Amino acid sequence: MAAVNYATQYSNALAQAYPYALNFGALYATPNNGRYRWINAKTIEIPNLTVGGRVDADRDNIAQAVRNYDNAWEPKTLKNQRKWSTLVHPADIDQTNQVASIQNITQVMNEEQKFPEMDAYCISTIYKDWTTLGKSADTTALTTANVLAVFDALMLNMDNARVPANGRILYCTNEVKTLLKQASGITRSFDVQGSRSVVDRSVSRLEEVEVIGVPATLMKTKYDFSNGWAVGNNAAQINMFLVHPTAVITPVSYQFAQLDAPSAMTQGKYFYYEESFEDVFILNNHADAIQFNITNPL
Repeated sequence: MAAVNYATQYSNALAQAYPYALNFGALYATPNNGRYRWINAKTIEIPNLTVGGRVDADRDNIAQAVRNYDNAWEPKTLKNQRKWSTLVHPADIDQTNQVASIQNITQVMNEEQKFPEMDAYCISTIYKDWTTLGKSADTTALTTANVLAVFDALMLNMDNARVPANGRILYCTNEVKTLLKQASGITRSFDVQGSRSVVDRSVSRLEEVEVIGVPATLMKTKYDFSNGWAVGNNAAQINMFLVHPTAVITPVSYQFAQLDAPSAMTQGKYFYYEESFEDVFILNNHADAIQFNITNPL
């Protein structure tokens, strides 16, 4: 039986699943992924265009014309190369419908291993690259009394950096999402006592963003990816991650996915193998469109 390469149909199926199966699906669906050029199979170049400012005009003289812009390229090279394989005995697979059987096997792998690993890699890589650029996270211990104020401060940082208000996403642990709900409820109860202006400010700012709760185990600053994914030693807990999706690029390039029929080499078993390049990058000029609140390990 001839080997069948499932790379194209498998990649298309995953692309449809990402926005729904990944906690950070909106980041894996960022419009940046189709906006920039690939210069080879592993490297993307991000153009950075800068221009000079305006100056006073002179009605009586002609100034010397000069180029008033500059263009540079910011290369992003994929380094996260991952693979997965399995043997399948013919007795465990429907031989008249190989594709569906492999889909069942890979579906479990995707949901229990690949997707959580991609989430973990996404958040930890963004945090690492963000801090490498000299940024630092807010470390306020969150309570119902201050969580809205901390959130407002993160939003203000973005406002001052001229980050678009529309499209911001607040990823937070489910515990912090509960704090936000409780804090909003407390603030609303103050309205009965007459503090209407406080209610309008707190509630409206929170309603400006999409709030997505993420399991705390997938909101860490460091992971070990030597076999699947595991929380890394001395990892800090990310409590809130405020981001505009245009600040990141998350290229995923599935190079190979193939099922081989039983053979002497595989001792009569089907053999499935897939390998991919995938990575997560910050657009350096948009680093201010990312904000964190964390709890450092004790």
